[in-house]
Amino acid sequence: MSHAEGKEPEVYFQYEDIDQQQDTYMVGMWSFMAQELLFFGAVFIIYMLYRVAYLEEFMILSNKLNWQLGGLNTMILLASSYFVARAVHRAQTGEMNRQVGWLWATIGCALGFCVVKFFEYKEKIGHGLFPNERFYEGYSHMAADGYTANPDIARLFYSLYFTITGLHALHVIIGIIIFGILIRLIKKKSKLITDFIPTEMCGLYWHFVDLVWIFLYPLFYLIPQ
Repeated sequence: MSHAEGKEPEVYFQYEDIDQQQDTYMVGMWSFMAQELLFFGAVFIIYMLYRVAYLEEFMILSNKLNWQLGGLNTMILLASSYFVARAVHRAQTGEMNRQVGWLWATIGCALGFCVVKFFEYKEKIGHGLFPNERFYEGYSHMAADGYTANPDIARLFYSLYFTITGLHALHVIIGIIIFGILIRLIKKKSKLITDFIPTEMCGLYWHFVDLVWIFLYPLFYLIPQ
């Protein structure tokens, strides 16, 4: 694999060779990904258990979610996955400027996702559906429009919605910060960036964030309909 400017990446003192160094990076990253998978897996299991127990109510309540905005965010994240894959490819071929350009495109998509999610949250909170002490007052207006789900189950549903999608949005924001730091290090030609591995690890994280949303979108927006 070629590297920037045709130079071999630096091998740090604790490693015997470049293969061991890169394998160590990847093992560490995949270990982190496994931990994240266990975390979100537990959250998904909690959601599915409640969904099976209160299937009819969850189907009624899911109709209040904006599947169009959810679909738009799905398209945005799919585009961002392509962009970050291109960034990794440019890192492997040593094309720094193009690599940075694709990383900025990924950040742009991430920011777009956050903007869409902000308006979606704003709509729900504006209708009084945020699960706080004022929830029942807001839900009473929704019930007047024909939504007959039990208020306690409705609060549970929106608690799960805001918690799970909020955790995912937090990971998106973390991704924006990570890519911003990576771009800065690349532009400064930091010794921490001696090959494509840091970009590839950041890309793996971002693909995981995208994959989580691919599961979230149908679970909350599509399957109940």
